[in-house]
Amino acid sequence: MSTSNLVKLAYAAGVHVEWLAIGEGPMMLDSDVSTTGSFATNEPIAHYAVGPSTSQVMDTQGNPVCLEEFAFIPRYNLKASAGYGASTDGEKPLFTMAFRKYWIDNYLRCQPSDLSVISVKGDSMEGVLNDRDVILINHTDNDPGTGLYVLRMDGDLIVKRVQRIPGGKIKVTSANTAYEPFEVDLANLPNDFSIIGRVVWFGRQI
Repeated sequence: MSTSNLVKLAYAAGVHVEWLAIGEGPMMLDSDVSTTGSFATNEPIAHYAVGPSTSQVMDTQGNPVCLEEFAFIPRYNLKASAGYGASTDGEKPLFTMAFRKYWIDNYLRCQPSDLSVISVKGDSMEGVLNDRDVILINHTDNDPGTGLYVLRMDGDLIVKRVQRIPGGKIKVTSANTAYEPFEVDLANLPNDFSIIGRVVWFGRQI
């Protein structure tokens, strides 16, 4: 069930969203209780609140928010290593992150279903993508040109700068010069190699 439908169902039934979603906390709403949560968006609204008497969703300033304006993108418990690789175990989403549909339609020009969010680990892209940065990946953009891409190599995910070079090859480089660049022949790919998608957005805690 989508987040918006879950919220509507909970308040139509007069129960807490948390109880309906995961079976924890009190079941019934009290008249003086509101429910809060958080979104991460390209135009941030840090929290939302839903009053018990209505299904109106509010931002932290008390302004109404239309959930239909947002796409909820799965955030996976995966790390694309900016170093030597990270395991791809655990592909069940942890939660979702909200991005405005207008931004996805008009700037990314892709479908929300083609997007996912993971995090970065390591220091090889330091200064471009730092350890623990969160990245949004467009999985349909997997024909490498020049840009930042998430690659799978030998069961691991890595995020690197990719450049197409003559001879049907791509050059894979790091921002940190301590890591050697390497080339991949697209006509003779290594075992268990694929281009997962292009990095189209990142978030960072300062």
